[in-house]
Amino acid sequence: MKPVRSLARVMLSGIFVVSGARNLQNPGRLVPTAKPVIDRVTPLLQNLSPRVPTDTATMIRANSATQLVAGLMLATGRFTRPAALVLAGTLVPTTIAGHRFWENDDPVARNNNQIHFLKNLGLLGGLLLAAADTEGKPGLRWRAGHRIGHSRSSVQRAVRTARREAKIAVRSAATARRLPG
Repeated sequence: MKPVRSLARVMLSGIFVVSGARNLQNPGRLVPTAKPVIDRVTPLLQNLSPRVPTDTATMIRANSATQLVAGLMLATGRFTRPAALVLAGTLVPTTIAGHRFWENDDPVARNNNQIHFLKNLGLLGGLLLAAADTEGKPGLRWRAGHRIGHSRSSVQRAVRTARREAKIAVRSAATARRLPG
């Protein structure tokens, strides 16, 4: 792994590791902010599975634990692409729940939440880039296309060879029939 790529992943994951650990230990401070969003999502979660815990503190802890683990995976270079996707997925509800600047009447709070909202959009962009990063190696799409192209070339080459050999066999057979014997 290149040093710049390693450093960038550590820098990108730092906020998730620190805030994930902090929020895992103390989810209570986020409950009032997250509760309206979680209350809206609760019916959807209960439709998926009635056993899914939907209390706000548990949901915050689950999101925090996910961010902590995925952040560590991204920082250490283990399963970086899936880890970046998971972090991107956890960032969406975090941003929607925590930085609803459009609901703030106070201009200072509105501006502060708008800055954090935009910061999270930037983090989301970085995570999407990290999820798409193949570290200079060809991606699956390229590999599949290349393999298909290579297979087509091989088949075309085999067909040309078979035609050529068939023509040679026909000529040999025709020559053999003309020979007295």
